[in-house]
Amino acid sequence: MIKEMWVLLIDKKDFFFNLLLEHIEISLLAIFIAIIFGGTVGILISEYEKSSKPTLGVINFLYTIPSISMLGFLIPFSGVGNVTAVIALTIYALLPMVRSTYTGITNVDKNILEAAKGMGSTKLQILFKIKLPLAMPVILSGIRNMVTMTIALAGIASFIGAGGLGVAIYRGITTNNTAMTMVGSLLIAILALVFDFILGFIEKRISKRSIKAKKTNKIMGIVAIILVAVITIVSIVPSGKKETINIATKPMTEQYILGEMMDILIEQDTDLNVEITQGVGGGTSNIEPAMEKGEFDIYPEYTGTAWNMVLKKDGLYTEDLFPTLEKQYNDKLKMSWVGMYGFNNTYGLVVRKEIANKYNIKTYSDLKAISNKLNFGAEYDFFEREDGYDALCKTYGFDFKKTMDMDIGLKYQAINQGKIDVMVIFTTDGQLSVSDVTVLKDDKNFYPSYLCGNVVRNEVIENHPEIKDELEKLTNTITDSDMAKMNYEVETNKKEPRDVAKDFLSNKGLLK
Repeated sequence: MIKEMWVLLIDKKDFFFNLLLEHIEISLLAIFIAIIFGGTVGILISEYEKSSKPTLGVINFLYTIPSISMLGFLIPFSGVGNVTAVIALTIYALLPMVRSTYTGITNVDKNILEAAKGMGSTKLQILFKIKLPLAMPVILSGIRNMVTMTIALAGIASFIGAGGLGVAIYRGITTNNTAMTMVGSLLIAILALVFDFILGFIEKRISKRSIKAKKTNKIMGIVAIILVAVITIVSIVPSGKKETINIATKPMTEQYILGEMMDILIEQDTDLNVEITQGVGGGTSNIEPAMEKGEFDIYPEYTGTAWNMVLKKDGLYTEDLFPTLEKQYNDKLKMSWVGMYGFNNTYGLVVRKEIANKYNIKTYSDLKAISNKLNFGAEYDFFEREDGYDALCKTYGFDFKKTMDMDIGLKYQAINQGKIDVMVIFTTDGQLSVSDVTVLKDDKNFYPSYLCGNVVRNEVIENHPEIKDELEKLTNTITDSDMAKMNYEVETNKKEPRDVAKDFLSNKGLLK
């Protein structure tokens, strides 16, 4: 595994380096805001003691909210991406910052403060000349803890389409690439240790009181401020790139591949730049609202999902309803379906082969009799879909012993290890052919059609009609078996989604 991780890191050094920079940028921005705001709050509540209990109580309460819940709460207000990630990280960073500032200041020796007052010092002079300098060791200790925590927590930002090393972790889980997950995790740990070492060095420098040390500290502080200012300006000032088209993909291997196909074609044949936000957590439920806000321009979607989950239609979707689907997307959402790939990635049910053989289970209806003895697993959003868990159980009369929510990339590991007995699959899953499972027949035709195509904002098509031409090149180019094979190449043979996409486009004669 170590060798595999090292080879991956060397081969994809640019990919990991860019993620590392994004991780640092997101983390430092949250840390900077938390230091300014949290430090100010800590000073105020130390000066006005009556406000300390309610203030710390509120911050403590925010700190207890699970990070996923916090991200979900913020998405409707600030959308997906880096802004929401920074806000969430800042909220979690406030507690150690406020508490360390408050504790450091309130523990300053009262006799020293009385002496300062007796000598005629003002409140501001006492605060900045006595309290803060004496409290600084405690404050710095709090900052060190906060920085380490923030860098580690920033990994979850990728769940909502933000950047950082969490992208590697999440992509590794989704594509069954353990080495990528491990490299992403290790780099976050190393980054946290490096920053902790730097802050430890600063803490030691500040503790030195000689005139020479103070002069050196000032020079080092000025240099550090200049460096931070330069980095900030470089990251904010436009780089002069071509206009960017933002593509979003769900956390599924095939969506990674489709996103790369669009990226390759658009950048090859147009003057546009493409930026892909890979594996947005929550899939349609987070991407589609972001499309409406203009945060994303294009994403691959499935007709059955669009009908039931986006348009909130009841009943079974069939492809003869596609004209209605198109019209309502255009009229209500100002979006169009462009480039229907041709494959149908519908849902299916599988059961562990030993159970299927033991009870002679071949259809969904056969499963009903023993469902109360079995554990059922699926990705998170399946339990909330109109055509998801509740509707499936109602149609077939299932009453499973236990359900397990899990990331889409972990399902096959779970069933192969016997953690679950039954699970939802996609008919184009790459791991389906190499797993010890039996695919059951949907004898009541519960699942609708899920043809895959691209949803594009109309404004983008109007401003860049050439995009429509590029996406239409992909119409009816991919069969179910094609997609399953490409997924298999990524998930089992460990190929990169972009390389698989390039090979497919080349075979179709779409690459120059």
